[in-house]
Amino acid sequence: MKEFQFFASTPKAMETLLAKELTDLGVMDVKQVVAGVSFSGPLHIAYKACLWSRLANRVLLQIAEFPVHSQEDLYDGVKQTNWFEHVKPDGSLRISFTGKSREIRNTHFGVLKVKDAIVDQMRSKFHKRPDIVQQNPDIHVHVHLQNNIAQLSLDLSGESLHRRGYREVSIKAPMKENLAAAMLILGGWPEIAQKQGSLLDPMCGSGTLLVEAAMIAADYAPGLERDYFGFMGWKQHQPELWQQEWDEARERKYQGLKQMPVIVGFDESRRTASTAIKHVENAGLSEFIHIEKRDISLAEAAASWPAGLLVCNPPYGERLNDKDETAQLYHQFGEVLKQRFGGWQAAIIISDAELGFRLGIRSQKPVTLYNGALECKLLRMQIEEQDFFIPKAKTADERTAFIQTQSRQAGAEMFANRLRKNRKKLARWLTREDIHCYRLYDADLPEYAAAVDVYQGEQTWVTVQEYEAPATVSTEKANERLAGMLAELPEIVNTSAENIFLKIRKKQKQRDQYEKLASEGDFYQIEEGGCRFLVNFTDYLDTGIFLDHRPVRLRIQQQASGKRFLNLFAYTGTATVHAAQGGAASSVTIDMSNTYLQWAKDNFELNNMGTSHQIQRANCVEWLQEQSALDCPPEFDLIFMDPPTFSNSKKMDGVFDIQKNHVFFIQMAMALLSEQGELLFSTNFKRFKLDEDQLSEFNIRNISKETIAEDFARNPRIHYCWSISK
Repeated sequence: MKEFQFFASTPKAMETLLAKELTDLGVMDVKQVVAGVSFSGPLHIAYKACLWSRLANRVLLQIAEFPVHSQEDLYDGVKQTNWFEHVKPDGSLRISFTGKSREIRNTHFGVLKVKDAIVDQMRSKFHKRPDIVQQNPDIHVHVHLQNNIAQLSLDLSGESLHRRGYREVSIKAPMKENLAAAMLILGGWPEIAQKQGSLLDPMCGSGTLLVEAAMIAADYAPGLERDYFGFMGWKQHQPELWQQEWDEARERKYQGLKQMPVIVGFDESRRTASTAIKHVENAGLSEFIHIEKRDISLAEAAASWPAGLLVCNPPYGERLNDKDETAQLYHQFGEVLKQRFGGWQAAIIISDAELGFRLGIRSQKPVTLYNGALECKLLRMQIEEQDFFIPKAKTADERTAFIQTQSRQAGAEMFANRLRKNRKKLARWLTREDIHCYRLYDADLPEYAAAVDVYQGEQTWVTVQEYEAPATVSTEKANERLAGMLAELPEIVNTSAENIFLKIRKKQKQRDQYEKLASEGDFYQIEEGGCRFLVNFTDYLDTGIFLDHRPVRLRIQQQASGKRFLNLFAYTGTATVHAAQGGAASSVTIDMSNTYLQWAKDNFELNNMGTSHQIQRANCVEWLQEQSALDCPPEFDLIFMDPPTFSNSKKMDGVFDIQKNHVFFIQMAMALLSEQGELLFSTNFKRFKLDEDQLSEFNIRNISKETIAEDFARNPRIHYCWSISK
């Protein structure tokens, strides 16, 4: 296998990072020099470097090296290379020249000499000459002259590798992509992302750090979306070798995007935020990066975001006219970090050491980097958690009583405005679809981490499910915000304070996930799709109906006519009621909880369902095993299965884990499905991955998007749903 000599250039001070990156890619014989790394290897190594390097500017194939003491030496040295091995006589080339000597002081003159040598050689042999072009030439010839030695190379990169292909050309960025990648690597983002930690850039600008962070987290090759490299018109290019590298990178990206952490950007400028959104869209990452207009004073992580890395390229003194204004910004930024990001790490690049002190947070030894010609310092900080104490959650009544004693919080105006905006946005849709129970708000603002659901029946009721505050938010602050939320709600949704019910939706331990919260026993009646249901707002964490499954229930109603319906893990039987409303010939409803089955019976009676609709108390797993083992197992035309994520209930033998057990469970359910039937399988486990390889005997269609209604569009991962048939 033919060996080549290569050189990868990089901004000054990034040589060590580039050397490690290339070594990790499998490159051998790596040697650091100023502003780059030399290495050797077969051609596919250069392809890999062009495709995967996040830090290099260019990858050069070294052709020759010769002394230059005169203009003639430069001409003769270039002409000694057989250029027909590299470009066709009627092809195209571009020439760049760097460096100078006593005899050659002008780079433009150097370019002309190199061009003359190549053109004269080709014309003398073939009576043709290559064209000189600036855009996408067949080859890009590069000459560097230093200490009277000329290094002649081919630039395999084409454009600088920092150009990933997603940025709008007309927009000037304050930071190149490879500098952003260096910041993220030095800040520990690859390790944090692997552990599913979050990333936030509170001054995201055009989105460079966000896109680079997503590419690193997704194992997304930075060169994958580029449509041109400098080797593509080169005569020795091996397309099949390149295709192998590209195909592997594409598959790695596909797999990597399946497990993405939270990545969020804020910017105070709506125009700048729009630019960032466009760049994210161009990179194909809109689904994985959230960007919004938000001032730095309001920067805060949502309660659901795991602690991770806060990364930022804040304005330098050079970028703001007022030095005092810049200093004040950094002081404010430091206070935000200390008050709201305890337990996070931070990586912030600055050009003025004095500005670093304004943050008021101790950092590791600064790392020198260069943003263009500007020397900068990268500050890496571990933001210490504040010593806050959160007591156990109070009961709904106690917390509601507390709320009613509080005056309206001025900061809650932002929350109120968001609710009004959401209500206006949903109004026509609710009327058109005849929807009476819906989600109005779901932690849209990190400062107000709660879900607000509206239930309309004889009266209007509201549940506020407050997500448990992170340890970095004091009890007083959390209560203050909660008071503000509940003070705004009665007026906005036009109901009384007595009809607002409060719950703390904290992370549940496995043993107490379904424990009862209270014993008030108050039930209220609501309507959905012509069906009537009983709901309870005080006794359980959930109300008796999962609002996000509304589209699934309506789908069942539309498809149930004349069919035999099976509802597994039936909860309160709402899906069965919809099936009956749609004309199901018969149904079997199975759950293990006496409480939920009694609730289901009450729902059945409320809707005057006949004796053809049976309710059975059973362990669904055991029931399926027993039924599928029968000589003549029962047959169903429509099956709905929405298992819990995890269960170690005392009523169940062993432990049920949806990720580990779903294949076996689906296979058993499919054994009871008629030839033309359909299984609707759903889960709310956010990290769930359906093992389609082990279920390849079935027709599987992901219908998750079809089952997310407009009121849950902000959180498309509220559940996943598949249609499975034979």
